[in-house]
Amino acid sequence: MYAATATAAASATAAAPVTSGPGSAAAPAAAGSLVQSVDWLAITPVVLPAAIALVVLLADLFLPERRKPLLGWLSAAGLAAATASLLPLRAGDRSTFCLTADPAACSYTADHFTLVIQFLVLAGALVTTLLSVTAVRDARMPAGEYWFLLLSSAAGAALLPASRDLATLIVALEVASLPAFALVGMRRGDRLSSEAALKFFLSSVTATAVSLFGISLVYAATGTLHLVRVADRLEDVPGQLDTLAMAGVALTLVGFAFKTAAVPFHFWVPDTYVGAPLPIAGYLSVIGKAVGFTGLALVTVIAFPAYSDVWGPALAVLAALTMTLGNAAALRQSADRPNSAVRLLAWSSVGQAGYLLVPIAAAAYTGREQIGSTVAYALMYGVVNLGAFAVAALVARTRPLNRISDYRGLYAERPAAALALAFFLLCLAGLPPGIIGLFAKVTVFRSAVDAGLGWLAVVMAVNVVIALYYYLRWTAVLFRAPEAAEQAEGARTGRPGTPWPLAAAITLTAAVSLLLSGAPQLILRFAAGSLFPQ
Repeated sequence: MYAATATAAASATAAAPVTSGPGSAAAPAAAGSLVQSVDWLAITPVVLPAAIALVVLLADLFLPERRKPLLGWLSAAGLAAATASLLPLRAGDRSTFCLTADPAACSYTADHFTLVIQFLVLAGALVTTLLSVTAVRDARMPAGEYWFLLLSSAAGAALLPASRDLATLIVALEVASLPAFALVGMRRGDRLSSEAALKFFLSSVTATAVSLFGISLVYAATGTLHLVRVADRLEDVPGQLDTLAMAGVALTLVGFAFKTAAVPFHFWVPDTYVGAPLPIAGYLSVIGKAVGFTGLALVTVIAFPAYSDVWGPALAVLAALTMTLGNAAALRQSADRPNSAVRLLAWSSVGQAGYLLVPIAAAAYTGREQIGSTVAYALMYGVVNLGAFAVAALVARTRPLNRISDYRGLYAERPAAALALAFFLLCLAGLPPGIIGLFAKVTVFRSAVDAGLGWLAVVMAVNVVIALYYYLRWTAVLFRAPEAAEQAEGARTGRPGTPWPLAAAITLTAAVSLLLSGAPQLILRFAAGSLFPQ
């Protein structure tokens, strides 16, 4: 895959001279020059995890087995450095791999939209690393392969929000997705894990093939792959190509809709989350969704605004169906069913995907500024959902069936973990003291009202009420008295200790959630204006 990508990049370089764009540290290439000028600072958040992935893969060949845990800490250090590398880019005015003849047509742009999503991806991958350190050791998963795949997926996910041409978008999508298939099936010998990986792989490959076909139709209709150029040429498509372009737009959106787990592309979610290692399930629920929504936002508001009358109503209907089906399925989860806690989080993530789709649909009616509401909601959802999966990973150490009923009396056994999970669930429900969840939902609701989608706002309000039931039911279980048999067993065996990386992940996500609830403006400000350059 990497060889194919390099070949494609070389071909693109020869066919279309590139140079650094506005704000780049590198000097512009002379007109007509085939010499490529790269802004290395702008691409550092992508290059760092990719480079560390290669280092981890090589180091795995030489490190003795007892030193393999060092690979996890090396991965965490690389992701922390990649996250820190966003600070010098905070002005959001850098671009690179731009066409010499048209400096506005760039393949990589580090604007504010890119930086916020890259922060979500890299910080989320860092929390996933903390959750994985113990899981890799306990499940005896191959450390070198695991960390290489996780870092590779994070690099692809970080590339996607910066991508500004359809070819780079699809390459980034696959670099983020292909390692995830292997990570889901990493528990060798586990039937559920193998089935989950196969289902995830087959459905994802089908969606990608449909998207590639759509991109080919868009290219046939416009003669370009750069998003800004596609937008310009779709404004004046010849009549005989209009149907071709419309079909290309619709098919291109399929792959990204699959990544968001939007109905009817959601069927892979519950089984995949149950079969995957819990840290990877949390990773897919946050970073996987960030990838899908980022791609969907880029192609709709930047490349396809000319067809907003097509994708706007379609995404509004998808949002309504997704939130309704996701919440209805979560409502039906039995507390005593094996893996019911993970399944509830899986269906909850489908319902949350419906809320995330609302501002993108609204952007068809009121402009790209609405995308900020999706970004703000994604930041809230990312931190609290990773926190919920962190507590689930802790409980699974002593109760591997991970049923909702297994959480009964968690407050008596682990008060800090119970309080943290209760707070995460209240944030997802949008109830105080989870103020950030409430404000984020109000922001999304307002975007629907401002766009004139009153019916969608009503559907969202109904679904928020439905979701309250299953979130509060789980929260109540945490504070019930444990059953006598469980209490006697716990007294006999004693409570096992909490590995400090797992404790650190729970503490970090809980602290950030509390901070955001105390100062919601930290992320809600993204919904107040455009994250894209004017």
